[in-house]
Amino acid sequence: MTTLALSIGSNIDAESNIRAALSELAAEFDDMQCSTTYESLAVGFEGDNFLNLVVLAETDKQLQDIAEFLKALEDSLGRDRNQTRFSGRTMDIDILLYGTESGESYGIELPRPEITENAFVLQPLAELLPGQIHPATGLPYQQLWENYDKSRQQLWPVDITWDPLINSKPNAPKGAT
Repeated sequence: MTTLALSIGSNIDAESNIRAALSELAAEFDDMQCSTTYESLAVGFEGDNFLNLVVLAETDKQLQDIAEFLKALEDSLGRDRNQTRFSGRTMDIDILLYGTESGESYGIELPRPEITENAFVLQPLAELLPGQIHPATGLPYQQLWENYDKSRQQLWPVDITWDPLINSKPNAPKGAT
């Protein structure tokens, strides 16, 4: 089994879209864990605040199959791929880590550069994998978060109610908070 880390974000009907994404992810992946959900200002453009979290799962699926599934999930939640890079999103799911993969695989750079660039990725990842070493820096994610200039991006935790009982999978996560 391979550890998969995903960053999930939305700023359009964010709570509803995040709940829907978590339900679909729980149906696809076993042993899913969710970080705290954080709210932050939009980065790179003026827009509504984003809600973000990181999800960990164990999988035996191939990276390309996961990427295709995630793209279809984003599309099913109304993702408009004709928008500019920095714009509002109904759903944005990025593969942060896939086991120990490093470098480019299937057009995906791993580990994803946004890990060390964005507080809304690094803080929830450090919450879930505090002692894991980031391959490019050689530092644990918790230390990267401790060293991060928190004045660059403000985050605050929010409570997203997500009921795993609506998902028929018995190993569904206990919540997204």
